[in-house]
Amino acid sequence: MYTFTNKLKNFSIILMVVGFFGLTYGFLTSPKTVEEATAMVADVHHGEGHNDGHSNTTNDENHEATSAHGDGHGVDHHGKHLLHQLQNKPWAALYVSAFFFMMIALGTLAFYAINRAAQAGWSPVLYRVMEGITAYLLPGAIIVFVILMLSGMHFNHLFIWMDPEVVAHDKLIQGKTGFLNTPFFLARAAFYIAGWVTYRYFSRKFSLAQDQASDVSNHKKNFRISAGFLVFYIVTESMMSWDWIMSIDPHWFSTLFGWYVFASMFVSGITTIALIAIYLKSKGYLEKVNDSHIHDLGKFMFGISIFWTYLWFSQFMLIWYSNIPEEVTYFITRIEDYNLPFFGMLVMNFIFPLLILMNSDYKRINYFIVMAGVVILLGHYIDVFNMIMPSAVGDQWFIGIAEIGAFLFFLGLFIFVVFKEISKAPLDAAGDPYIGESERFHY
Repeated sequence: MYTFTNKLKNFSIILMVVGFFGLTYGFLTSPKTVEEATAMVADVHHGEGHNDGHSNTTNDENHEATSAHGDGHGVDHHGKHLLHQLQNKPWAALYVSAFFFMMIALGTLAFYAINRAAQAGWSPVLYRVMEGITAYLLPGAIIVFVILMLSGMHFNHLFIWMDPEVVAHDKLIQGKTGFLNTPFFLARAAFYIAGWVTYRYFSRKFSLAQDQASDVSNHKKNFRISAGFLVFYIVTESMMSWDWIMSIDPHWFSTLFGWYVFASMFVSGITTIALIAIYLKSKGYLEKVNDSHIHDLGKFMFGISIFWTYLWFSQFMLIWYSNIPEEVTYFITRIEDYNLPFFGMLVMNFIFPLLILMNSDYKRINYFIVMAGVVILLGHYIDVFNMIMPSAVGDQWFIGIAEIGAFLFFLGLFIFVVFKEISKAPLDAAGDPYIGESERFHY
């Protein structure tokens, strides 16, 4: 039985406290008026205009349309749009980190369900680690849902299609109001979360019950619900990615986007499993986890990183080559305004894992797995950052106190929830019918 030490508990609480103050600072220092917003940008750019002409994305046009039709006081359109961008910064920082850690838990849940449905023989020694990580799904998804609710209540401007003034003067968004409307949007979100959390609850329940059972009935129940969940998951995950990320820029769409987000959350979840398993093993737990188990996790990290790159390139190449203005502006904005995180993400998510994890021997060495894992997780955080920030804040991005604070807060919350859950049950799934095969697994 793993013991959640006070040292780790205190560390996670410190992260949350530091992160909370960082986020609070971000909200308190965001501008309240157009004059404040203009002055902030003027200070940063030494009196030069912040917009060089290429960052007026669809969101820019929508916000300016809002100002033109809804502002009866003659407020400068550009200034009002700038105000919305700067006010979005702490909200976007909060949303990026909230979604990122939630997606780790969701990606882990998908990997867990795949192993259950496939009745894999190598992985049962890691089931308790996976179940611990997925415990974060409930609090993480609730936080994301609250942010979505606050967006629907107009506490921020993350989702411009929620602004009735924008919709009133945007024929394209008007054509999507049957799907993009706040009540239906929140109802879908609640449906996704309820389905994911329900599966996690019953799967964990059957897993623990199997340890005390004299037959394999609970194992069979887990197999059946896991197979059913995977069908539910692949549909709802795609719809979730359209709703929670792609609709931030409602004028742009990609038919590959659901798969792209899936690959990112899948490799992030598998990487987190590897890192936590290595940590627990270093503390004298998980004695039955051997180098072959770590090697297999490393293979998944490598393989899904290549799969993610394939999807990234397919999406980029098709849009860039076709050069349709409504589509290509997505990448123009990111290449011109987010050059460093855009291309840096490719190095972290593709080049680095390719060079480190291609060698089979390296995948058996904990140091290399940890090094590659940390880079992969940070790379996919930047990936989520790149998916959300350009449409939410335009070129007014910066990884500052609010962004770091949000990341630290959710990292602390994630560590606290996951390790607390891991400490509630034995680390060995002793009743699983494949546990013997898993203990003897050797690649």
